[in-house]
Amino acid sequence: MKDPRLSKLAKLLLSHSLKLGEKEKVIISAIPSSKPLVKEILKEAYTLGAIPFLVWQEEETNRIMIEHAPDEQFRLMDKWFLEQFRDADAFLAIQGEENDAEFGGIPSDQFVKKGKLMKASDDYLHANLKWVLFDYPTPSAAQKAKMNVDQFYDYVLDVSTVDYVAMHQAQQPLRDLMERTDRVRIVGPGTDIAFSIKDIPAVICAGTNNVPDGEVYTAPVKDSVNGTITYNTPSPYQGVVHQNVSLTFKDGKIIEAVSDHTDKLNEVLDTDEGARFIGEFALGLNPVIKEPMGNILFDEKIAGSLHFTPGDSYEETDNGNSSSVHWDMVLIQRPEYGGGEIYFDDVLIRKDGLFVLEELKGLNP
Repeated sequence: MKDPRLSKLAKLLLSHSLKLGEKEKVIISAIPSSKPLVKEILKEAYTLGAIPFLVWQEEETNRIMIEHAPDEQFRLMDKWFLEQFRDADAFLAIQGEENDAEFGGIPSDQFVKKGKLMKASDDYLHANLKWVLFDYPTPSAAQKAKMNVDQFYDYVLDVSTVDYVAMHQAQQPLRDLMERTDRVRIVGPGTDIAFSIKDIPAVICAGTNNVPDGEVYTAPVKDSVNGTITYNTPSPYQGVVHQNVSLTFKDGKIIEAVSDHTDKLNEVLDTDEGARFIGEFALGLNPVIKEPMGNILFDEKIAGSLHFTPGDSYEETDNGNSSSVHWDMVLIQRPEYGGGEIYFDDVLIRKDGLFVLEELKGLNP
C-alpha cells in the first residue's frame, strides 16, 4: 500500500523547496532504492505542469568511475553536466548511503581532481538553478542511526516534513541578531574559540535547499578565528569517519588538527590553501533531530548544535575563502553532550543548547 507521507514529501520538495512552476524543467538525480518516492515526485511534477528528467545514481559504479577516471573524463563530465544544467530550471538530488566505506579506498588526489575539474558545472548549478537535496532512508543509514529499517524510515519522514513555514518565522530574529553581531565566542569541553561575523550576511534555512532542514548560517571574517574547538559527533569525509576532531586556530588558520585519523584529517586540510580556513558558522535548529548519525545532512540540523566548517564559503555569505573542501563538523552543546555557551558581543545567547534571549526562545524545542 502506498505511504501517503511520500506524496506529502513530494509536494514539499517540488512546491515548497523548488517552487516549481508550469513548464519548468527539473533534473531528478536519485538512488535506485528511492523509487517509491521518485514515482510520487514524477506524478506531482506532471500535476504541476513541469517537465521532469530522471537520472539514476548508484554508489558502487560511481566509486569505480571516481577511482579510475582520467583528468579528461572529469573535464568532459563537467562539460556535459554544464550543458544539462543550462537547459534546466531546477535540480533535485535524492541521495542515500548504501555503504559508508564505499569511497574509503579511493586515493584522495582523485577527489581533489574531481572537485577542481568539475567545479564549473557545480558552481553553475548552485548559482543559477533552484536546487534541493534530500537523503532517502537506507538500511546502511538506519544501522548508523542505531535503528531498525522501519523505525528509521518513519524517523526520516517525520523530521523531513516539519512545519517549515513556522520554522522560517521563528528563525528571523536569530538571523537579524547575527547580522547585528560582531564578536562570537563559543565555550565548552575542549572548546574556547572566538571570531568575528561582522558585516557578513546570515541565511535562514527552512526547507529550501535541504530536507530535512533547520539552521541559520553565516561565516566568520576569514582571519579572525582564534582558539580551539573540539567536535563531539562523527565527522565523515571521503569515506573516512573521524571521531573527536579538534582544531586549533591562529588568525583564522588551522595550525593544529587531531582526530582518531589525524594523518587523513591533515591530508584533507592540506588539499589547498582555503581548506585550513573556515567557510561557514551555523546553528542547528531542527526540533525533531536530536542525536548524531554520521550523516551531515541530518547532523548539522541537530537541536542545540552548531557547525564550524573548514573550507569553501557560500556565495550568499562569502568571506573570501575558496576551497575544493567544504567539511561540516558538528558540536552538540546540550547537557548530555557536555553543555556549552555561545556569546554574541559578550552577551550569552545560548546555554546548554537552549536560547536564553526572549526573542530567540521560539527556536527552543
